[in-house]
Amino acid sequence: MLLSIQLIYYPLLAAVGVPVNLLTMVILSRGKCGLSKCVTRYLVSMAAADLLVVIIDLILRQIPIIYRKLFAFLRHFPVCNIHAALLYAVTDCSVWFTVTFTFDRFVAICCQKLKTKYCTEKTANVVLGTVSVLSCSKNIFWYFMFEGRYLLSNNPWFCIDVTGVSTSPIWAVIELLHYILNPCVPFILILFLNVLTVRHILVASRARRRLRGHNSGDGPRDPEMESRRKSMILLFVISGNFIVLWVVFMLYSINRRLLYLARTSVILHPLFQEVGFMLQLLSCCTNTCIYAVTQAKFREQLKNVVKYPFTAIVKLIK
Repeated sequence: MLLSIQLIYYPLLAAVGVPVNLLTMVILSRGKCGLSKCVTRYLVSMAAADLLVVIIDLILRQIPIIYRKLFAFLRHFPVCNIHAALLYAVTDCSVWFTVTFTFDRFVAICCQKLKTKYCTEKTANVVLGTVSVLSCSKNIFWYFMFEGRYLLSNNPWFCIDVTGVSTSPIWAVIELLHYILNPCVPFILILFLNVLTVRHILVASRARRRLRGHNSGDGPRDPEMESRRKSMILLFVISGNFIVLWVVFMLYSINRRLLYLARTSVILHPLFQEVGFMLQLLSCCTNTCIYAVTQAKFREQLKNVVKYPFTAIVKLIK
């Protein structure tokens, strides 16, 4: 049943994911969405990382697995260990870019003294570059963990592992640490930063209402609180989207490695892994919808980009 769904779901997700992330990058890069250069840099980088995940994970891994007969020729290309290292590196980038964006918004909202120094395009470039380098360096071990041959299965990996790796306690600990760093630590950091942000906004809102001498909803709107409210909505929807769509994959991955280490007797059905993959990959295609729902100027730019080919054709006809 699940395989029948995946046969339709994965190609459809790929057909949507590639153009959607490209559109997002183009629209945000034009700088007409009313966002600061710093925020724009983070969001463009997140879209670029998501696009790479769609290509390297969804198109080059999941689709060949579910259509393994059509892609049997891949077994003759000994590059699976390189593919794995790249896949996990871009996945790390996608996740940690979300964390760095969350931290940037936390600083912008809660740390006014640090805001002018940290929330700049230059700092964003340094942070994103550092995360990219660390993600690539961290995932080199997958190259040595796998052989070059494709397995074309998620049982549990899509490459044939080097002899002894799957039962080695050392490799089990290394892989467990990998899943702790992504997505466990990002989960905790995002939740922690969001709690602090909410607390600060609530305290600041009460203080500003007292200073302005009226209750919320009475009198003219406070532009400062409106700005914070919009930032908070964008931050929470992106963070919540990440948490909800990654939680199944995280629980299954940790459970599987704890089983190898004999640290748990709870066995999750492989169905959880497949559903985890489906939800995780969906998270790489949803940010455009989030921007469209929460950002009026992004909606306007999206309409302009979508209508452009049709208006150009009409002009040519006339």
